[in-house]
Amino acid sequence: MTAVGLVGCGFVADLYMRSFALYPDIAVAAAHDSDGDRLSAFAAHWSVPGHGDFDAFLAALPPDAIILNLTNPDAHFTVNKACLEAGRHVWCEKPLAMTLDEAQALKTLADDAGLMLASAPASVLGEAAQVLLREIRNGTAGQVRLIYAELDDGFIPQAPYRDWVSESGAPWPAEDEFHVGCTLEHAGYYLTWLIAAFGPVRRVVAASAELLPDKPGGNGTPDFSVATLFFHGGEVARLTCSITAPHDHRIRVIGDKGVLTVKEAWNNAAPVQFHKRLRLRRRLLEMPIGRRCRVTGPTHPQVSRKGAAAMNFALGPAEMLNALAEGRTCRMSNDFALHLTEVTLAIQNAGDGTGPLDMVTTCEKPEPMSWAR
Repeated sequence: MTAVGLVGCGFVADLYMRSFALYPDIAVAAAHDSDGDRLSAFAAHWSVPGHGDFDAFLAALPPDAIILNLTNPDAHFTVNKACLEAGRHVWCEKPLAMTLDEAQALKTLADDAGLMLASAPASVLGEAAQVLLREIRNGTAGQVRLIYAELDDGFIPQAPYRDWVSESGAPWPAEDEFHVGCTLEHAGYYLTWLIAAFGPVRRVVAASAELLPDKPGGNGTPDFSVATLFFHGGEVARLTCSITAPHDHRIRVIGDKGVLTVKEAWNNAAPVQFHKRLRLRRRLLEMPIGRRCRVTGPTHPQVSRKGAAAMNFALGPAEMLNALAEGRTCRMSNDFALHLTEVTLAIQNAGDGTGPLDMVTTCEKPEPMSWAR
Protein backbone atom coordinates (compact mmCIF):
# COMPACT_ATOMS: atom_id res chain seq x y z
CA MET A 1 0.00 0.00 0.00
CA THR A 2 1.30 3.45 -0.96
CA ALA A 3 0.04 6.76 0.38
CA VAL A 4 -0.57 10.37 -0.54
CA GLY A 5 -1.41 13.46 1.47
CA LEU A 6 -3.59 16.32 0.19
CA VAL A 7 -3.01 20.01 0.89
CA GLY A 8 -6.08 21.95 -0.19
CA CYS A 9 -9.59 20.50 -0.01
CA GLY A 10 -11.38 22.64 -2.56
CA PHE A 11 -13.19 21.88 -5.81
CA VAL A 12 -10.38 19.99 -7.59
CA ALA A 13 -9.59 17.82 -4.55
CA ASP A 14 -12.87 15.96 -5.06
CA LEU A 15 -11.86 15.14 -8.64
CA TYR A 16 -8.67 13.57 -7.32
CA MET A 17 -10.60 11.60 -4.71
CA ARG A 18 -12.95 10.19 -7.36
CA SER A 19 -9.89 9.01 -9.26
CA PHE A 20 -8.07 7.55 -6.24
CA ALA A 21 -11.15 5.39 -5.60
CA LEU A 22 -10.03 3.37 -8.65
CA TYR A 23 -6.65 2.56 -7.04
CA PRO A 24 -7.08 0.18 -4.09
CA ASP A 25 -3.32 0.18 -3.51
CA ILE A 26 -3.17 3.97 -2.93
CA ALA A 27 -4.40 5.36 0.38
CA VAL A 28 -5.13 9.00 1.14
CA ALA A 29 -3.41 9.16 4.51
CA ALA A 30 -4.28 12.73 5.52
CA ALA A 31 -5.69 16.04 4.29
CA HIS A 32 -4.95 19.62 5.29
CA ASP A 33 -6.71 22.91 4.63
CA SER A 34 -6.44 26.28 6.35
CA ASP A 35 -10.25 26.61 6.17
CA GLY A 36 -11.55 24.51 9.06
CA ASP A 37 -15.11 24.22 7.75
CA ARG A 38 -13.94 23.13 4.29
CA LEU A 39 -11.53 20.62 5.82
CA SER A 40 -14.26 19.14 8.02
CA ALA A 41 -16.71 18.79 5.14
CA PHE A 42 -14.11 17.18 2.88
CA ALA A 43 -12.76 14.81 5.54
CA ALA A 44 -16.27 13.71 6.54
CA HIS A 45 -17.42 13.16 2.96
CA TRP A 46 -14.39 11.08 1.95
CA SER A 47 -13.65 9.51 5.36
CA VAL A 48 -10.04 10.70 5.46
CA PRO A 49 -8.16 12.12 8.48
CA GLY A 50 -8.13 15.93 8.43
CA HIS A 51 -5.51 18.11 10.08
CA GLY A 52 -5.87 21.86 10.45
CA ASP A 53 -2.25 22.20 11.53
CA PHE A 54 0.31 21.75 8.74
CA ASP A 55 2.97 20.21 10.97
CA ALA A 56 0.44 17.72 12.33
CA PHE A 57 -0.51 16.88 8.75
CA LEU A 58 3.12 16.19 7.86
CA ALA A 59 3.56 14.05 10.97
CA ALA A 60 0.52 11.96 10.03
CA LEU A 61 1.98 10.92 6.68
CA PRO A 62 3.93 7.67 6.21
CA PRO A 63 7.62 8.26 5.36
CA ASP A 64 7.18 7.33 1.68
CA ALA A 65 3.97 9.32 1.07
CA ILE A 66 3.95 12.02 -1.60
CA ILE A 67 2.08 15.29 -1.16
CA LEU A 68 -0.47 16.71 -3.58
CA ASN A 69 -0.57 20.51 -3.56
CA LEU A 70 -4.16 21.38 -4.51
CA THR A 71 -4.24 24.88 -3.05
CA ASN A 72 -5.07 28.11 -4.88
CA PRO A 73 -2.36 28.98 -7.44
CA ASP A 74 -1.16 32.03 -5.53
CA ALA A 75 -0.21 29.66 -2.68
CA HIS A 76 1.54 27.07 -4.85
CA PHE A 77 5.08 28.40 -4.39
CA THR A 78 4.82 28.69 -0.60
CA VAL A 79 3.21 25.27 -0.13
CA ASN A 80 5.53 23.54 -2.60
CA LYS A 81 8.55 25.04 -0.84
CA ALA A 82 7.34 23.95 2.60
CA CYS A 83 6.68 20.39 1.40
CA LEU A 84 10.06 20.11 -0.31
CA GLU A 85 11.83 21.51 2.75
CA ALA A 86 10.05 18.79 4.75
CA GLY A 87 11.70 16.22 2.46
CA ARG A 88 8.55 15.28 0.55
CA HIS A 89 8.02 14.54 -3.14
CA VAL A 90 5.37 16.91 -4.52
CA TRP A 91 2.68 16.71 -7.17
CA CYS A 92 1.38 20.25 -7.79
CA GLU A 93 -1.77 21.36 -9.52
CA LYS A 94 -1.06 23.80 -12.32
CA PRO A 95 0.76 26.11 -12.39
CA LEU A 96 3.91 25.07 -10.52
CA ALA A 97 4.37 28.73 -9.50
CA MET A 98 3.21 32.12 -10.67
CA THR A 99 6.64 33.29 -11.85
CA LEU A 100 9.52 31.58 -13.61
CA ASP A 101 11.97 32.64 -10.88
CA GLU A 102 9.80 30.94 -8.25
CA ALA A 103 9.46 27.81 -10.38
CA GLN A 104 13.23 27.68 -10.93
CA ALA A 105 13.86 28.06 -7.20
CA LEU A 106 11.52 25.15 -6.48
CA LYS A 107 13.16 22.97 -9.10
CA THR A 108 16.63 23.73 -7.71
CA LEU A 109 15.43 22.92 -4.19
CA ALA A 110 13.94 19.61 -5.37
CA ASP A 111 17.01 18.65 -7.42
CA ASP A 112 19.40 19.41 -4.56
CA ALA A 113 17.32 17.27 -2.19
CA GLY A 114 16.85 14.41 -4.66
CA LEU A 115 13.08 14.94 -4.65
CA MET A 116 10.45 14.71 -7.39
CA LEU A 117 8.52 17.87 -8.24
CA ALA A 118 5.85 17.30 -10.86
CA SER A 119 3.15 19.53 -12.26
CA ALA A 120 -0.37 18.82 -13.48
CA PRO A 121 -2.02 18.12 -15.81
CA ALA A 122 -1.51 14.37 -16.10
CA SER A 123 -3.75 13.76 -19.10
CA VAL A 124 -0.59 13.25 -21.19
CA LEU A 125 -0.38 9.85 -19.44
CA GLY A 126 -3.96 9.03 -20.43
CA GLU A 127 -5.20 6.80 -23.21
CA ALA A 128 -6.12 9.45 -25.81
CA ALA A 129 -2.80 11.28 -25.49
CA GLN A 130 -0.72 8.11 -25.45
CA VAL A 131 -2.43 6.71 -28.54
CA LEU A 132 -1.93 10.00 -30.37
CA LEU A 133 1.75 10.07 -29.36
CA ARG A 134 2.19 6.48 -30.56
CA GLU A 135 0.69 7.31 -33.96
CA ILE A 136 2.98 10.33 -34.28
CA ARG A 137 6.03 8.17 -33.44
CA ASN A 138 4.91 5.50 -35.91
CA GLY A 139 4.53 8.02 -38.73
CA THR A 140 0.85 7.36 -39.34
CA ALA A 141 0.34 10.89 -40.69
CA GLY A 142 3.81 11.02 -42.23
CA GLN A 143 6.19 13.81 -41.31
CA VAL A 144 4.39 16.25 -39.03
CA ARG A 145 4.40 19.83 -40.31
CA LEU A 146 1.84 21.69 -38.23
CA ILE A 147 -0.36 21.22 -35.17
CA TYR A 148 -3.54 23.13 -34.34
CA ALA A 149 -4.65 22.86 -30.70
CA GLU A 150 -7.76 24.54 -29.33
CA LEU A 151 -8.70 25.08 -25.68
CA ASP A 152 -11.71 27.35 -26.04
CA ASP A 153 -14.26 26.90 -23.24
CA GLY A 154 -17.21 28.96 -24.36
CA PHE A 155 -18.41 32.28 -22.93
CA ILE A 156 -17.79 31.20 -19.32
CA PRO A 157 -18.79 34.48 -17.56
CA GLN A 158 -22.36 33.82 -18.76
CA ALA A 159 -22.32 30.16 -17.67
CA PRO A 160 -24.19 29.10 -14.50
CA TYR A 161 -20.87 28.62 -12.73
CA ARG A 162 -22.27 29.63 -9.35
CA ASP A 163 -24.24 26.37 -9.47
CA TRP A 164 -21.10 24.26 -9.97
CA VAL A 165 -20.45 22.46 -6.69
CA SER A 166 -18.12 19.53 -6.01
CA GLU A 167 -19.15 16.28 -4.36
CA SER A 168 -18.12 17.40 -0.88
CA GLY A 169 -19.80 20.79 -1.31
CA ALA A 170 -16.98 23.05 -2.54
CA PRO A 171 -18.09 25.76 -5.00
CA TRP A 172 -16.22 26.22 -8.28
CA PRO A 173 -13.66 28.94 -7.38
CA ALA A 174 -14.85 31.44 -9.97
CA GLU A 175 -12.93 34.51 -8.83
CA ASP A 176 -9.73 32.52 -8.42
CA GLU A 177 -10.16 30.90 -11.85
CA PHE A 178 -10.74 34.25 -13.53
CA HIS A 179 -7.87 35.86 -11.60
CA VAL A 180 -5.39 33.14 -12.61
CA GLY A 181 -6.70 33.00 -16.17
CA CYS A 182 -7.54 30.34 -18.70
CA THR A 183 -4.00 30.12 -20.08
CA LEU A 184 -2.35 29.16 -16.79
CA GLU A 185 -5.30 26.92 -15.98
CA HIS A 186 -5.69 25.16 -19.34
CA ALA A 187 -2.74 25.54 -21.73
CA GLY A 188 -0.98 22.59 -20.10
CA TYR A 189 -3.62 20.16 -21.30
CA TYR A 190 -2.13 20.33 -24.78
CA LEU A 191 1.32 21.72 -24.01
CA THR A 192 2.16 18.49 -22.17
CA TRP A 193 1.06 16.44 -25.20
CA LEU A 194 3.08 18.62 -27.59
CA ILE A 195 6.26 18.52 -25.47
CA ALA A 196 5.90 14.76 -25.08
CA ALA A 197 5.52 14.41 -28.85
CA PHE A 198 8.12 16.86 -30.16
CA GLY A 199 10.40 17.67 -27.22
CA PRO A 200 10.98 21.08 -25.63
CA VAL A 201 9.75 24.30 -27.16
CA ARG A 202 12.52 26.39 -28.72
CA ARG A 203 10.69 29.68 -29.26
CA VAL A 204 7.29 31.14 -28.37
CA VAL A 205 5.60 33.90 -30.36
CA ALA A 206 2.40 34.76 -28.51
CA ALA A 207 -0.22 37.39 -27.78
CA SER A 208 -2.71 37.59 -24.95
CA ALA A 209 -5.50 39.98 -23.96
CA GLU A 210 -8.29 40.55 -21.49
CA LEU A 211 -11.49 40.70 -23.53
CA LEU A 212 -13.95 40.46 -20.62
CA PRO A 213 -12.84 43.03 -18.02
CA ASP A 214 -16.11 42.84 -16.04
CA LYS A 215 -15.70 39.19 -15.02
CA PRO A 216 -15.22 38.55 -11.28
CA GLY A 217 -11.59 38.60 -10.17
CA GLY A 218 -10.22 39.47 -13.60
CA ASN A 219 -7.98 42.43 -12.71
CA GLY A 220 -6.36 42.53 -16.15
CA THR A 221 -5.73 38.80 -16.40
CA PRO A 222 -5.80 37.60 -20.03
CA ASP A 223 -8.86 35.55 -20.94
CA PHE A 224 -7.61 34.94 -24.47
CA SER A 225 -4.21 33.87 -25.76
CA VAL A 226 -2.80 32.50 -28.96
CA ALA A 227 0.72 31.14 -29.34
CA THR A 228 2.88 29.84 -32.15
CA LEU A 229 5.32 27.29 -30.76
CA PHE A 230 8.52 26.39 -32.58
CA PHE A 231 10.14 23.04 -31.75
CA HIS A 232 13.77 22.05 -32.28
CA GLY A 233 12.77 19.39 -34.81
CA GLY A 234 11.07 21.94 -37.08
CA GLU A 235 7.47 21.23 -36.08
CA VAL A 236 5.25 24.25 -35.47
CA ALA A 237 2.10 24.36 -33.34
CA ARG A 238 -0.60 26.95 -32.83
CA LEU A 239 -2.26 26.84 -29.39
CA THR A 240 -5.33 28.93 -28.51
CA CYS A 241 -6.93 29.40 -25.08
CA SER A 242 -10.03 31.44 -24.30
CA ILE A 243 -13.19 31.70 -22.21
CA THR A 244 -14.94 33.64 -24.95
CA ALA A 245 -14.98 31.55 -28.14
CA PRO A 246 -17.40 28.61 -28.53
CA HIS A 247 -16.31 25.39 -26.87
CA ASP A 248 -13.64 23.63 -28.93
CA HIS A 249 -11.09 21.22 -27.47
CA ARG A 250 -9.68 19.70 -30.67
CA ILE A 251 -6.12 18.92 -31.54
CA ARG A 252 -5.17 18.28 -35.19
CA VAL A 253 -1.74 16.93 -36.11
CA ILE A 254 -1.14 17.67 -39.79
CA GLY A 255 1.35 15.56 -41.69
CA ASP A 256 2.32 14.67 -45.24
CA LYS A 257 -0.11 11.73 -45.36
CA GLY A 258 -3.10 13.21 -43.57
CA VAL A 259 -4.38 14.46 -40.23
CA LEU A 260 -4.54 12.86 -36.76
CA THR A 261 -7.37 14.27 -34.62
CA VAL A 262 -8.66 14.15 -31.07
CA LYS A 263 -11.80 16.14 -30.35
CA GLU A 264 -11.83 16.16 -26.54
CA ALA A 265 -8.78 17.13 -24.51
CA TRP A 266 -10.56 16.40 -21.23
CA ASN A 267 -11.64 12.85 -22.03
CA ASN A 268 -8.99 10.17 -21.47
CA ALA A 269 -10.97 7.80 -23.70
CA ALA A 270 -11.55 10.24 -26.58
CA PRO A 271 -11.10 8.56 -29.98
CA VAL A 272 -7.92 9.18 -31.93
CA GLN A 273 -8.69 9.22 -35.64
CA PHE A 274 -6.55 9.37 -38.77
CA HIS A 275 -8.00 11.19 -41.78
CA LYS A 276 -6.05 10.11 -44.85
CA ARG A 277 -5.39 12.74 -47.51
CA LEU A 278 -6.29 11.89 -51.09
CA ARG A 279 -6.90 13.37 -54.51
CA LEU A 280 -10.39 12.98 -55.93
CA ARG A 281 -10.64 14.12 -59.53
CA ARG A 282 -9.40 17.71 -59.37
CA ARG A 283 -9.78 18.07 -55.62
CA LEU A 284 -7.51 17.45 -52.61
CA LEU A 285 -9.22 16.50 -49.37
CA GLU A 286 -8.92 14.57 -46.12
CA MET A 287 -11.29 11.67 -45.61
CA PRO A 288 -14.30 13.02 -43.67
CA ILE A 289 -14.60 9.82 -41.63
CA GLY A 290 -11.35 8.95 -39.92
CA ARG A 291 -9.88 5.55 -39.11
CA ARG A 292 -9.93 4.88 -35.38
CA CYS A 293 -6.50 4.27 -33.87
CA ARG A 294 -6.70 1.91 -30.92
CA VAL A 295 -4.68 0.23 -28.21
CA THR A 296 -5.08 -3.51 -27.78
CA GLY A 297 -5.28 -4.60 -24.17
CA PRO A 298 -5.87 -2.67 -20.95
CA THR A 299 -4.61 0.87 -20.49
CA HIS A 300 -5.47 2.59 -17.19
CA PRO A 301 -8.53 2.97 -14.93
CA GLN A 302 -11.14 5.16 -16.59
CA VAL A 303 -13.16 7.76 -14.73
CA SER A 304 -16.77 8.44 -15.69
CA ARG A 305 -17.63 11.93 -16.86
CA LYS A 306 -18.14 14.50 -14.12
CA GLY A 307 -19.17 17.90 -15.41
CA ALA A 308 -16.92 18.93 -18.30
CA ALA A 309 -14.28 16.23 -17.83
CA ALA A 310 -13.76 12.48 -17.98
CA MET A 311 -10.18 12.53 -16.71
CA ASN A 312 -8.33 10.31 -14.28
CA PHE A 313 -6.66 12.90 -12.04
CA ALA A 314 -4.69 10.19 -10.20
CA LEU A 315 -2.56 9.29 -13.23
CA GLY A 316 0.22 11.72 -12.25
CA PRO A 317 0.49 10.80 -8.56
CA ALA A 318 0.26 7.10 -9.47
CA GLU A 319 3.16 7.53 -11.92
CA MET A 320 5.24 9.20 -9.20
CA LEU A 321 4.52 6.39 -6.74
CA ASN A 322 5.34 3.75 -9.35
CA ALA A 323 8.61 5.50 -10.21
CA LEU A 324 9.54 5.52 -6.52
CA ALA A 325 8.69 1.85 -6.09
CA GLU A 326 10.59 0.85 -9.25
CA GLY A 327 13.60 3.10 -8.62
CA ARG A 328 13.33 4.84 -11.99
CA THR A 329 12.95 8.36 -13.31
CA CYS A 330 9.43 9.71 -13.19
CA ARG A 331 7.90 10.43 -16.58
CA MET A 332 6.64 13.72 -15.14
CA SER A 333 10.14 14.96 -14.31
CA ASN A 334 11.34 18.09 -12.53
CA ASP A 335 12.73 19.41 -15.84
CA PHE A 336 9.42 18.73 -17.59
CA ALA A 337 7.49 20.66 -14.90
CA LEU A 338 9.79 23.67 -15.13
CA HIS A 339 9.75 23.78 -18.94
CA LEU A 340 5.95 23.47 -18.99
CA THR A 341 5.76 26.38 -16.54
CA GLU A 342 8.12 28.58 -18.58
CA VAL A 343 6.20 28.05 -21.83
CA THR A 344 2.83 28.62 -20.15
CA LEU A 345 3.96 31.83 -18.47
CA ALA A 346 5.43 33.08 -21.77
CA ILE A 347 2.00 32.72 -23.38
CA GLN A 348 0.06 34.13 -20.43
CA ASN A 349 2.26 37.22 -20.08
CA ALA A 350 2.71 37.95 -23.79
CA GLY A 351 0.28 40.86 -24.02
CA ASP A 352 0.29 42.62 -27.39
CA GLY A 353 3.95 43.54 -27.72
CA THR A 354 6.28 40.92 -26.28
CA GLY A 355 7.46 39.46 -29.57
CA PRO A 356 9.47 36.23 -29.94
CA LEU A 357 10.79 34.63 -26.75
CA ASP A 358 13.48 31.94 -26.73
CA MET A 359 12.99 29.43 -23.95
CA VAL A 360 15.82 29.01 -21.44
CA THR A 361 14.69 25.70 -19.93
CA THR A 362 14.61 22.28 -21.53
CA CYS A 363 13.56 18.70 -20.80
CA GLU A 364 13.58 15.19 -22.18
CA LYS A 365 10.53 13.64 -23.81
CA PRO A 366 8.81 11.38 -21.26
CA GLU A 367 8.90 7.67 -22.00
CA PRO A 368 5.65 6.29 -23.40
CA MET A 369 3.45 4.24 -21.10
CA SER A 370 4.27 0.54 -21.39
CA TRP A 371 0.85 -0.25 -22.87
CA ALA A 372 1.26 2.39 -25.62
CA ARG A 373 4.63 1.46 -27.08
